[in-house]
Amino acid sequence: MAKQLKALIPKPAKISKTAVPDAIKSDLETKATNLIEVVLKPKHVVPQKPEIEFNYISDIGTKWYRKYFYSFATYTCPGPNALTPSFESNFARMEYLGAGRFSLSFLRHNDQWVKLYAAQTIHECLKAINDDAWFTP
Repeated sequence: MAKQLKALIPKPAKISKTAVPDAIKSDLETKATNLIEVVLKPKHVVPQKPEIEFNYISDIGTKWYRKYFYSFATYTCPGPNALTPSFESNFARMEYLGAGRFSLSFLRHNDQWVKLYAAQTIHECLKAINDDAWFTP
């Protein structure tokens, strides 16, 4: 039986990574900080009390990583057996798609991101984080 010839197959071109413009970054940071300070912190952040033994949310913040904008909650671990005094847990991720649009995802219990909304504006994403129960810190 004759051998089959192996053909060289070219690799597909890499998908270009869309850089987030500085104007969109600053606009999103301003609006997200306003949402956190006015709505999320008063609703979810627990003031420090000496009688609390279990983990509680002590702060809520945001951070950029490449084209992703994360919202996270900082949990404080007050117990005597705590491995660390605090830890961060992400609860929402906005991925920049281009043209001022973002996809919005929440973090499941098994550390996988689930995309709920695609091609949303900044205002629509922040409204969903405020209103939708999937984005509770």
